[in-house]
Amino acid sequence: GSKTLKNFCITWIIVCIALCVILLCQLLLRSQDQSTVIERSNNSLDMVEMSGFVCGYISCVFYLGSRFPQLYKNFQRKSTEGTSYLLFALAMMGNCTYGLSLVLKMPATESSRTLYFLHHLPWLLGSFGVLFLDFFVS
Repeated sequence: GSKTLKNFCITWIIVCIALCVILLCQLLLRSQDQSTVIERSNNSLDMVEMSGFVCGYISCVFYLGSRFPQLYKNFQRKSTEGTSYLLFALAMMGNCTYGLSLVLKMPATESSRTLYFLHHLPWLLGSFGVLFLDFFVS
């Protein structure tokens, strides 16, 4: 248990550091390359945007996965004893307001709305998905 968790945390820290270094390098290369800007279409994604989406989906997977250990523990013990309800209540309120802020900022036009939704999908899945799982924890 604890050794696996320790290894997971160390791996996660290394992955986060690597992603930060990659993003910083891309930002530096992008700023140096401003003199030779090539016009790109509105539908294409550059490397920094794509890295943002990859980070968003990785974040979504880990964020959703963060609730399963607590759900499993509660199921095994058939009890919620020791669970901090204030932590989950605040997390639920935060996820609800964050998800709603993304939904309420949605553009008025249908074509812009679809693109906005696709661009914000990992964060919407993360916030509303964890909110859904938190109902089961509490």
